[in-house]
Amino acid sequence: MRAMQSILTRIIVNAVALAVAAWVVDGVDLTGDSTANKVLTLLGVAAIFGLINTFIKPLLTLLSLPFIVVTLGLLIFVINALLLWLTGGISSALGLSFSVEGFWSALLGSVIISLVSFAMNIVLPDK
Repeated sequence: MRAMQSILTRIIVNAVALAVAAWVVDGVDLTGDSTANKVLTLLGVAAIFGLINTFIKPLLTLLSLPFIVVTLGLLIFVINALLLWLTGGISSALGLSFSVEGFWSALLGSVIISLVSFAMNIVLPDK
């Protein structure tokens, strides 16, 4: 029960962060004909984003660890941008109306998502 609540909290935090990124960043687009449709799209994209961050990000981080050290951690921003871009591609392929157009939009969007997620995790600590 506790694990399910933690997963749902994580999806909601990701959905809010993705919504803020779509609102602020040109090139991170969320389209839909109704608010309910947008909310469901955000929840689906947040689940995809969570799965990508759970399974692919640790592998990429481990493989690029020497370069992360050399760049003093700045490569993490590039990895996050590429994973957001991948999320947009998978979401579009699955018929969800969420897209990320270009690397620079993905980079700025990933920074916004990180900041919003950080702020929300302070407010909603995961026990």
